[in-house]
Amino acid sequence: MEKVTNNKKIEKVLELEIYPFLYFPLRQVLQKVPMDSLNFLEEIRMRLLKPLMLGIGSKDFIVAQDGRLTSRCEDAYIVSKEDMDKTFQLICQGSVYAVEDELKNGFITLPGGHRVGIAGKVVLESATVKTIKSVSAFNIRIAREVMGAANKVLPYIIDKRFGIYNTLILSPPKAGKTTLLRDLIRQLSSGVERLNIRGFKVGLVDERSEIACCHNGVPQNDVGLRTDVLDACPKAQGIMMLLRSMSPEIIATDEIGRIEDVKAIEEAVNAGVSVITTVHGTDLEDIKKRPTIHKLINGGFFKRYVILGFSSGVGSLEMVIDGENFRTIYENRIGRVVSNAV
Repeated sequence: MEKVTNNKKIEKVLELEIYPFLYFPLRQVLQKVPMDSLNFLEEIRMRLLKPLMLGIGSKDFIVAQDGRLTSRCEDAYIVSKEDMDKTFQLICQGSVYAVEDELKNGFITLPGGHRVGIAGKVVLESATVKTIKSVSAFNIRIAREVMGAANKVLPYIIDKRFGIYNTLILSPPKAGKTTLLRDLIRQLSSGVERLNIRGFKVGLVDERSEIACCHNGVPQNDVGLRTDVLDACPKAQGIMMLLRSMSPEIIATDEIGRIEDVKAIEEAVNAGVSVITTVHGTDLEDIKKRPTIHKLINGGFFKRYVILGFSSGVGSLEMVIDGENFRTIYENRIGRVVSNAV
């Protein structure tokens, strides 16, 4: 996990990009939390009539009324209905209608790329989600880019002609798939001089708005010079749209799984476009059990499998497997390479 070692950096992010969207009593109590405690801040969680909580690293903490982090509910700042209602108005910037399309997906993206997950009463229309009202919970996820997260992986996904192998990144939840994918996109799009890699035209289908973290269609994260983003677009449709209109050399997307995703990836690969994508899983044997992913593996569509884990911390590169012969070409036994990359 990235540690923010410069307190002014996280302090600036909170003051400029998070606190303006919180009702002032919430803002006041959070401003009392010691800044050193917030280096690993990932989530601010508000639940109606429940303690205000912070997700820091792999733990969560109750925020006391004086700003202390505690495990005692008796000392907690309790989130009121007014806190929830006023914060919702600030997040929507006074217009729920303006963010209705985002609400259908259960979240709103703030300037800076921070994502506010929302829970409450779901309103349906023709059996689909129209909006969320009577909001009862917010989860503000702090956006963090980790520049250089892909440095160790890049040499393994470049072929002998300096093209890019079709690559599947797999890991358990919260093990760094999206962070790695984002940095791969950034570096491949802008070019990597140290590896003699030119910049590629990258088409990004960001269905869950987690990679580029677009706000009003504009990426809030650095996804490179040559990246075209389809934000909040279903993966299969987005892949086909990019193939038809944007002449990508690489298509990237996150968390495939549906049969239509697989068909679209097949189309892209058959069109000569490289694909980099991710899937939840612990190893190849795990994901082979899923019929849709099994089809791609058996069909030889992916030439590299990159497996992440926790052995050396969140986002550890555990293994790289050659998709042609399923040989292990990197294994994290104290981080040594067990055979050649290409």
